[in-house]
Amino acid sequence: MASTAEHDAMRRALANALRGPRGVNPQVGAVLLSPGGEIIAEGWHRGAGTPHAEVDALSQLAPGAARGATAVVTLEPCNHTGRTGPCSEALIAAGVSRVVYAIADPGDHSSGGATRLRAAGVEVEAGLLADEATALLDSWLTVQRLGRPHVTVKWAQSLDGRAAASDGTSQWITGSAARADVHRRRAEADAIVAGTGTVLADDPALTARADDGSLLPHQPLPVVLGTRPVPDEAALRRHPREFLQYPGNRSAGGLAAALDDLRRRGVQRVFVEGGPAVAASFVREQLADELLVYVAPVLLGGDRLALDDIGVTTIGDAKRLAVASVTPLGDDLLLVAHPTTPPAAVHAAHRAGGHVGRSSSEGDE
Repeated sequence: MASTAEHDAMRRALANALRGPRGVNPQVGAVLLSPGGEIIAEGWHRGAGTPHAEVDALSQLAPGAARGATAVVTLEPCNHTGRTGPCSEALIAAGVSRVVYAIADPGDHSSGGATRLRAAGVEVEAGLLADEATALLDSWLTVQRLGRPHVTVKWAQSLDGRAAASDGTSQWITGSAARADVHRRRAEADAIVAGTGTVLADDPALTARADDGSLLPHQPLPVVLGTRPVPDEAALRRHPREFLQYPGNRSAGGLAAALDDLRRRGVQRVFVEGGPAVAASFVREQLADELLVYVAPVLLGGDRLALDDIGVTTIGDAKRLAVASVTPLGDDLLLVAHPTTPPAAVHAAHRAGGHVGRSSSEGDE
């Protein structure tokens, strides 16, 4: 069982992981403890081709100084040779006697580090603060496990589930605090998705903006789903990044093709807020990993529902959700939920001969 010192070290390792760049590489942190439980070194992964977190920490010690130490790592040490050698072998060579990690490496080529360590006589414990590490790596893990980007579907609605008044007006259902939260989350995404219906009806900029209207430093790639052309005068054409348009339909195949292409472009986190039809298509095809629902204390009535048909015809077909949090934002509420049915994978990447895992993501091949 993990000690108090190891719990504290894992929290520090998680903080260290955040110091590394977020992108196609997993953010990984490591802490080395002396046999007495004191921190003797720490490290993190700094980008493709650089030493992994465990090796980064070991590099700060004199030869032999890690003998008998415990390595606390947010992700299972890899067991793959690419641009860098396997971390499992580096830990064995350094004389580490115990390894504690949070979550297993899901890669086809890079997993197996725990087995290699145990075979060498190293004590291994898995699962320490696994929920926290999973939350840190949620988008990367989705890419590795499902072969597609992590998808967050967002919508704003009245208390009675409407996205707009009967005449189509919808700005603003929610207040400034909720809108600021949306823009912060947009800035954390790699791509933002809307349908052509929303582009034509609302003329959204699909940018991430500060409270004063200025653009935030990171702007998600704008993506449009649908066959209708984007007008020359559309605000989307003034986005600092050129938008992509996928003309396929919103069936499972069309969405999967779009997600697979985005994955190949390095997109790991997709933020969908393109109207009731687009939101419903991702939910219906089980391609939504997270739902963000901003609920305003207003009543609108009418038929402008916040979510279109998701294929539920009887109560037994209802799509069940696990509520992760409910957060007040001014007068509004943000409800974060996750589907209880396992989300769908995109298999095109595997059919095309691609593979996923820590090694390829970190550029070690």
